[in-house]
Amino acid sequence: MAALLSCHYFPFIAASERIFPSIAKTRRNCLDDHQRFVWIPRFGTHSFSVKPSPFWPDHEQKRRSFSLRECAFSMALAFGLVTSLPALGCPALAFPSSPVLPEVSVLISGPPIKDPEALLRYALPIDNKAIREVQKPLEDVTDSLKVAGVKALDSVERNVRQAYRALKLGKDLILSGVAESKKEHGKELLDKLEVGMEELQQIVEVKNRDAVAPKQKELLQYVGGVEEDMVDGFPYEVPEEYRNMPLLKGRATMDMKVKVKDNPNLDECVFRMVLDGYNAPVTAGNFVDLVERHFYDGMEIQRADGFVVQTGDPEGPAEGFIDPSTEKPRTIPLEIMVDGDKAPVYGETLEELGRYKAQTKLPFNAIGTMAMARDEFEDNSASSLVFWLLRESELTPSNANLLDGRYAVFGYVTENEDYLAELKVGDVIESIQVVSGLDNLVNPSYQIAG
Repeated sequence: MAALLSCHYFPFIAASERIFPSIAKTRRNCLDDHQRFVWIPRFGTHSFSVKPSPFWPDHEQKRRSFSLRECAFSMALAFGLVTSLPALGCPALAFPSSPVLPEVSVLISGPPIKDPEALLRYALPIDNKAIREVQKPLEDVTDSLKVAGVKALDSVERNVRQAYRALKLGKDLILSGVAESKKEHGKELLDKLEVGMEELQQIVEVKNRDAVAPKQKELLQYVGGVEEDMVDGFPYEVPEEYRNMPLLKGRATMDMKVKVKDNPNLDECVFRMVLDGYNAPVTAGNFVDLVERHFYDGMEIQRADGFVVQTGDPEGPAEGFIDPSTEKPRTIPLEIMVDGDKAPVYGETLEELGRYKAQTKLPFNAIGTMAMARDEFEDNSASSLVFWLLRESELTPSNANLLDGRYAVFGYVTENEDYLAELKVGDVIESIQVVSGLDNLVNPSYQIAG
């Protein structure tokens, strides 16, 4: 029981490395490198890298567990972190007397955005306040609909009026932000948006609650389309050392079809995924290239533990994808775009860079967040192993988690993401197909037979 309770406190030790890096070195000296796991309530133990080395077989990981002594140590350290008192039996880890709450609070900035499509809209490299003033109240309709009964429609009506007024007042400013080559398309979308908002107002007037959400989704698609039309070319240069790799200079949409086994309620499911090359061109480009090689077709889900769904480890001794043109593993750098930066940072975590207050453009906020797994101790070791986040836990609260800035997010599941939790080890990816955006892939290395 003592060991179990101490493990429940272990997330504080994990958080300490993120927020207070000065204790990290001492902690590593106290714990064996291969046993530095964190406890995730309800889901069991997981490493920081989701899979400490993306190439360790599962049966090896299952052998790695806490000893009673290690858990007791972790509880002592956790107590020291929580109370700001010296950790029991380890004076070297005595905590400074300065307050810690301000350091924690800077990581939490308002209500988190958990809608993957909203996250993608805000991640676009644009700066047009007029369109955001239309977007925000339309997105707030979702929260308004959480109120029971027709009372929700009063709040929806206010949201729609606010968005409609913002569109009327800011239409010229919005259109001025659209790229010149896309002006005609942007104007067409704005006209559809205006008509659609009038239709939504009529839906609210007749109190047709069930029709609100579908119309809201349609209007936000118009908003997203206008915002994408504001992007005029790729906004920055990828570093020279990565410039010849497959790069996604824009976005791509994919459908992943999964055959589900041993589930009477679900036989197969198609997951719609949007990859964001604006913020992760190397990571997204690598994935699109592998998809076009049919690398994932026929591959089983290899991990489904309530925290993530993961696949991409090929059979045999290969460590990731072996490029047949070189007969060597292809690895990609860690790639993190920070809000406010003009280009991603490569090869280092935000923790290693000392950027503890930085917010990532593609955060681990949503169910179905897509990211690349890698070796915990080698930032540039990602290859083909991909994981999808299932839900929040004590380790992954929106805007204040231990994954942002450590792993390269490159997209989100935007349809059927809730069904990811239904997947089990052994379910098979029948196919992944690019629906749109393949023309945004440059330097493709795949070869398609026939």
